[in-house]
Amino acid sequence: MTSITITDVAALAGVSIKTVSRVLNSEPNVRDGTRERVLSAVNKLNYKPNLAARALAGSRSYLIGLYYDNPSPGYIADLQRGAMSACRKAGYHLLVEQIDGEKERWRPRVESLLDQVKVDGVILAQPVCDRGAVLDVLEERNAPFVRIAPAGDWDRGPYVYMNDRQAAYDMTDHLLSLGHRRIGFIRGHPEHSATQQRYLGFAQAMAAADQSPDPALVQWGSFTFRSGVGAAERLLNRPVKPTAIFASNDDMALGVMAVANRMQLNVPRDLSVAGFDDSPIAQVVWPQLTSIRIPVAEMAEAAANILIHKRLQQQAPAARLLDFELMLRGSVGPASLA
Repeated sequence: MTSITITDVAALAGVSIKTVSRVLNSEPNVRDGTRERVLSAVNKLNYKPNLAARALAGSRSYLIGLYYDNPSPGYIADLQRGAMSACRKAGYHLLVEQIDGEKERWRPRVESLLDQVKVDGVILAQPVCDRGAVLDVLEERNAPFVRIAPAGDWDRGPYVYMNDRQAAYDMTDHLLSLGHRRIGFIRGHPEHSATQQRYLGFAQAMAAADQSPDPALVQWGSFTFRSGVGAAERLLNRPVKPTAIFASNDDMALGVMAVANRMQLNVPRDLSVAGFDDSPIAQVVWPQLTSIRIPVAEMAEAAANILIHKRLQQQAPAARLLDFELMLRGSVGPASLA
């Protein structure tokens, strides 16, 4: 069977090969009607452009890198889903790499990745987006990058973010509105910028209600289920237990629910539990987990689109704010029922 070529697409659409190439590369200055004819011909012929040939024909590799270092499987899956969505629409492919280990390894790791594979840009997720050694290498190599929710150095390139502090404030305020005053809080990994922002939102909401956070009710975690279990054991073995526990991500909140179940505490009658992320598993457990939906996939998709627009020399925003949503479910109830 003869393979379909770009020449076949051009003939069916009644345009030149160069015009087909411009449409496939999402280049500007192509009339809408012409673009529609080309895309219709592509779909009708089921034409699949060769990535290597496209890269050799121009200065683009049609590859975008996603660098991450986060222990939460749900977070990583959402990052990939969002970035891949943007890449597929623009005819790009996504390369996912973990930048982990000691800080002395970050620079050589990124240098090696850039030497091995040419990418048109890199998406940096937390906490990689705040690692100066990584940013230095990318800037030295003139490799475009977009950061997701950085903690600072906002002038070092475009970024997308959400208001973690306000989200934590709103969830804490919701718990307070239900009569909770002894609220435990589990912080996340200290290297993540979101950890501090989420704690500040919690503390500010408590202060606004004339409640001082009890230091004994604030525990450290690391965004893992196991660390949530450990923090919950410390909180729930106190002589006076909290009536609610707000964990900085869903994985740790699920650890809290596991400990509560082992201690035969009913959720939410004896203990309300809230998380952060609204990962897919939040709706699988019972009762379903009250959480904050953060637009992880949308942020990754926006980051990829910024890179693609920059590559096409189109105007791209220096910063983009995405909204969050409180997802109120069965794991939280009034303090009178706790």
